[in-house]
Amino acid sequence: MEPSRHDYTEIIRRLPLKLRLAYGIGHVLNDICASMWFTYLLVFFHLVLKFDNSVSGVILLVGQVADALATPFIGIQSDRNDGFWLCKYGRRKTWHLLGTVCVLGSFPFIFSPCLYCEGSHQLAQLVYYSAFVIIFQFGWASVQISHLSMIPDLTPSEHERTELTAIRYSFTVCSNVLVYLVTWLVLHVTGENNAQIGPGDEGKFQHIVLIGIGIGALTSMVFHLLVSESSTPGHVRVAGQRISPGLLLKDVRLYQVALVYMATRLFVNLSQVYIPLYLHESLSMGAESLAVIPLVMFVASFTMSLLVNVINKKCGRKFAFLLGATLGIAACVWIRFGSGVNYTTYEIYPVAALLGAGSSVMLVTSLGITADLIGPNIESGAFVYGAMSFMDKLSNGVAVTLIQDMRCMTVCPTYYRDILLFVCGGAATFGLVMLATLAPFQIGTRGTADGEPVYAGLDSNPGLDPEPAYLAPGIQNEVQPVIS
Repeated sequence: MEPSRHDYTEIIRRLPLKLRLAYGIGHVLNDICASMWFTYLLVFFHLVLKFDNSVSGVILLVGQVADALATPFIGIQSDRNDGFWLCKYGRRKTWHLLGTVCVLGSFPFIFSPCLYCEGSHQLAQLVYYSAFVIIFQFGWASVQISHLSMIPDLTPSEHERTELTAIRYSFTVCSNVLVYLVTWLVLHVTGENNAQIGPGDEGKFQHIVLIGIGIGALTSMVFHLLVSESSTPGHVRVAGQRISPGLLLKDVRLYQVALVYMATRLFVNLSQVYIPLYLHESLSMGAESLAVIPLVMFVASFTMSLLVNVINKKCGRKFAFLLGATLGIAACVWIRFGSGVNYTTYEIYPVAALLGAGSSVMLVTSLGITADLIGPNIESGAFVYGAMSFMDKLSNGVAVTLIQDMRCMTVCPTYYRDILLFVCGGAATFGLVMLATLAPFQIGTRGTADGEPVYAGLDSNPGLDPEPAYLAPGIQNEVQPVIS
């Protein structure tokens, strides 16, 4: 019997393991730099260079604002396919390469004394460091947006996109673990037991940065050698019209998902920023703890990243995010009530593990929700990720600046403890509230200008025309007849 048009089904061919792993390491340089940026920037400027709290916060704010302003521009330009000669290398990979060069050329100067101006006024040094921070953040944003926007390009499958996100996050965790291991080794070998961070540690941070960006440069080279955009589907035919950035901006779900992602990033980044200062000022722990405790966080984060794809697949995105937020809030509450020798000796480690596990689940799930929002509309993928990153970077920069400005001028040992409780715990709670507003919607569907639905996920397209919406020869799809 000749199979009818309604008897066809779509089979997704998995991406090769080599390609998935090569994709995952493409963000390692960014991850190493981000780990140093969020964990040790305030430590370096406040405790090593002895900058005021407010000036240290301004340096971080300059970086976050520069990143926030760069991401929409990079997102729009990365989505363009105008035949520019350099983009024949690949429109995503071109931006990735440009960003890598900017990061490698600027980041070492941020964690070094001011060249020929070390004794200058802090405001003069602020201008010097801000120049390198802006170059670094432009490069960082270029790598991040181009790398994220390749996920929808590589596969139309909702679960495989989650897997790519999980692989990417696993390498993020490995990069953070690497930074903290190197930091622990440098501080342990060259420092005294229980000594705290001080002005004499300038050279140690320089060594840590150079080791990190050296490894990041090698992984970026492997990414560019093994991942080719020509092997990914350049054009995907979807059921409905192509979604333009203008139409996306009219979709309320874009803003809801952006707020979920913003809340997630506030939790992840601010916990990373303020755990070292909490350990140093609230708990008076030694320099080694500034590497060991974050290391525990990211070991737990890595462990959970191995399970998060299964949790998303079996229980759904909303349950997965609820689980991650619950773990994070539990850690924040424990921090509020934790005290004494037992806490600093034993309890701080499960607290760190809860923070890491919650961060992992929330971040991978929120990125999965973002990929669902993009769906098959890969031509607008970089724009969507740019919009998410804009909200993320701006909110983090403003939050850190306000937190640094509100800190008391004298010793205030409970300040950073309360920041972790109210700001990080509040961010996780806000993320849950915003996720609840998405409950009535199917995240994977979106209306088009002519009123016909466009389905943004293979797992949520009942009622579609049975002819496959995705045609990605060579890697993803093949259509086979089903004999009824």
